[in-house]
Amino acid sequence: MRHIMVLNAKGGCGKSTIATNIASYFANEGATVALADYDPQRSALDWLDRRPADRPEIAGVQAYDDGLRRAPRNADILVIDAPARTHSSELTGLVKHAETIVVPVLPSTIDMQATTTFLKELQGLPRVENKEAKIGAIANRVRDNTLIFDDLDEYLTRARVPYIAALREAQNYVRAYTRGLGIFELPEYLAWPDWEEWEPLTAWLRSVRSQP
Repeated sequence: MRHIMVLNAKGGCGKSTIATNIASYFANEGATVALADYDPQRSALDWLDRRPADRPEIAGVQAYDDGLRRAPRNADILVIDAPARTHSSELTGLVKHAETIVVPVLPSTIDMQATTTFLKELQGLPRVENKEAKIGAIANRVRDNTLIFDDLDEYLTRARVPYIAALREAQNYVRAYTRGLGIFELPEYLAWPDWEEWEPLTAWLRSVRSQP
């Protein structure tokens, strides 16, 4: 079973949105997918509750109480929506479950400063140092041609982790979430710009570069 974790200690950076869209992407590719939600707010599980019956099935795992003990063993892909404010021993314990870690970062000075501290802590963990887990960063909810996106783009380019993709701020993510869908399940005429932005991320997730 492949374990993909969406993780950043900074809250509000869009982890659940990224996790649900990764899960739906692989489900539509024919994989058996489970989605584990470590956040008591249940954003990922609420999304699953809205998912239409005619869409590829994704198993939900309530991880904030029971961890991954109830994760289905037959899953090809387990996507983990990690909680915010995770540090120290809790972070070490979480990362033990990860082979691929996606770190979303918002275009704000506060988020960039917080992510600098978090990445330093994350990269110091034995599992990451030993290359048993691979990290990739993405710029999330960005607006082109803004100074703060230019700052984030430069920041992630210079960060000591692969900078995989930049995803725009778009109502399509709200439309998809409220219907229990992923961005790839919206009509092409509506979502093709987002599909193009996701291509570097999905290509990285499919590649050996994202796996130990």
